[in-house]
Order: sequence, then C-alpha cells, then structure tokens
Amino acid sequence: MGILDLSRRSLIGTLGSLVGAPRVLFGGAAHAQDHLLDAEWLATAGVGEGFAPVVLSPDFAATPVGSGTQRLHWVEPSADGRTAVAVARRPGTTAVLFDRRAGTVLATFEPGEGRVFSGHGRFIDNGRRFLAVEIERASGQGVVSRRVVESGFAIEAEWASSGIGPHDMLQVALPRGGALIVANGGVEPHTPEALGAEIAGASVARLDPETGAVRTVAALSEDLASLSLRHLASSADGFTVVAAQDLLADGIARPLIYAVEEDGLRAFDAPEEAWRGLRTYVGSVCLDASGAYVACASPRGNRVMLWRRDGRFIGALPLVDGCGLAPTREAGRFLATSGLGETVLIATDGEEVGVVARRSGGPRFDNHAVLAA
Repeated sequence: MGILDLSRRSLIGTLGSLVGAPRVLFGGAAHAQDHLLDAEWLATAGVGEGFAPVVLSPDFAATPVGSGTQRLHWVEPSADGRTAVAVARRPGTTAVLFDRRAGTVLATFEPGEGRVFSGHGRFIDNGRRFLAVEIERASGQGVVSRRVVESGFAIEAEWASSGIGPHDMLQVALPRGGALIVANGGVEPHTPEALGAEIAGASVARLDPETGAVRTVAALSEDLASLSLRHLASSADGFTVVAAQDLLADGIARPLIYAVEEDGLRAFDAPEEAWRGLRTYVGSVCLDASGAYVACASPRGNRVMLWRRDGRFIGALPLVDGCGLAPTREAGRFLATSGLGETVLIATDGEEVGVVARRSGGPRFDNHAVLAA
C-alpha cells in the first residue's frame, strides 16, 4: 500500500467540534475536574461498568477521565504535556483524545473503514502526527495509519504492517537512520483460531518511517513458531525489546523476551522455572529511565520479572494480576499496576529487585501504564 490521499471518512471527532457533541462510544467526560490534575503516569482501566483513561498522580492516586463501552488498552502522551490518546484494542473501534490536566475528553476518532484498532498508537513529529495500528476485519492483515493531529486525526497515509494481527508499533532512532518497528502478532492468542495452532505467523517488521517501505522482517525459529510477538519497548538510543505470548499449552518454559537486532531477534536469559512462571503470557514490557533495565509483567503468572539490558536475568517478584509497567524518572525504578487496583513501585540495583512503595484501592487497571511526558 502506498501513500493514499484519503478523505476524513474515519474521523468522527475533531479537536474542537466534538467537545459539545453527543458521544455514543465514549462520553461522560465533558465535565472538567474541580482542579487541574498532576499527571505523573497515564493508564487505562475498567471503571464501574465501562472503561476510561486514567491519570495517576505522583502519590499513585488515580482519576478516571470519562467513560466508554469499549476496552481501552494503550495510552500515548503527547510531547507538549497537555493531551494524550487512549486506544481501544481489537475488536474496539475508538480512540480517545483527552486533556490530561483538565481531565476532559476533547475528541474521538475511528480506524479506517473495515478495520479495528489493535490497542496501540504513537505520536511522532513532536506531536504533530499520530501513528495507529489497525487490523483488517476480514483478512487480519495489518495497517499502520499516519494521521495529522491538527486536522482532527485525519489519515494522510497508510502502509501495510507486513504481517497479520499487528499489535504494537514504535518509531526508533538508529545510527543509520530511524525506523518504524511493528510487532505483527500473527494469530490472536487465546481465541478459537489459536486453539491447537502451532504456528502463530508472528514477525517484527522494520519499515521506513517516511514511506512505509519494508526494510526487514524478522521471525523466530521453527521451534518457537507458536509465539505471538506483541509488545515493544525502546530506549533513547534505539535499543528495542519485544515480548511474546505462546499459543501452546500453559506452563511451557520458553523465552518470552527478545532484543530486536538488525540481524534478527536475540532471546533474553532466565532459568526455566522463571520462564515457566510466566505461564506463557507476557502482557507488557518496559525499559527504565536509564535504558539499562528491562521489566516484563504477566497477569496470568502473577509476577514481574527484570533483566539487565544485555539479557542477564535479575529476578522476579509477585504481583497478582499485575500487567501495567512504566518507568519512573529515576534509573532502576518501575511503576507496576494490577487489575485488582494495586499500584507498586519496584526498584533494582542490577543485582536484586524489591518493592519500594505500594498503594491499593485503584480502578481495574488494563495492561499498560506510561510515564507522562
């Protein structure tokens, strides 16, 4: 697919015009908070009978923004510190732009015709554009749409993701030029299609960030073909990791974290018992502020695991239904959230890992959290 001169057919909201308009998929957010929110982290969560973006303060207090019927997954902060976009995951079809200080919804927008959102999107060009990962309903083929923020997130270009079932995507700076990296998850794990399937068809594609041209596509070896490659994280120097889920039975010891390198994917190390403890499912992956440490979380395995950047295993700690992970502003520290409303501050010195602080009573956090810009 080349660059397309698309209409604004996918747009159901603009920055200004929808503030006072009726909302079907997402609403209840036109009322501003009675004070400005101090947003240290952002997340999404189940709130009451619906779903919402959530603003987390430095003391872990959580404030929902609006409410909708579709499950929201990733939330992407803009570079200017004012707004963020929360994106629904398959089969969801809404993305929510909100003011993270006022706590109000500004607009919503939809995927291209015949497609659903995968749950992830990223601001680029200092917040002037937004990349969304979309999936064709009929074929499962992946599409990356590039949208113009000041035009109400209208699509200006779209490219094939070079695989089926894309989930996460990010743009990285590399010594030989930037790249757009897409995790094509292949068959969606834990669906009827995945039952008994031994080949996920997953890959990690590097695309040209300007044209969408495919540079490389990396896949795992045949003995790891049941892994679905789904979540990405990168450091400022372009070091990137991808996290996997397994289509096969629970409890198989397989590497589920890989460094994305120019010549392929390099598995991180961990004892077999540690891999088995993840129960074949990693729901999020994250690097700390220094880029020296990598953490992953498994809500099914009820644990968070940490490594050094070179792939050497540090350790693990329990967190029931924990999945959201974000860096703090300090090296060696991570925020973790759980589906039971718990927020935990985790620290490592490269030798050990421990809990520094903990707060309960929050909403049912979804799979991701992010440090606000």
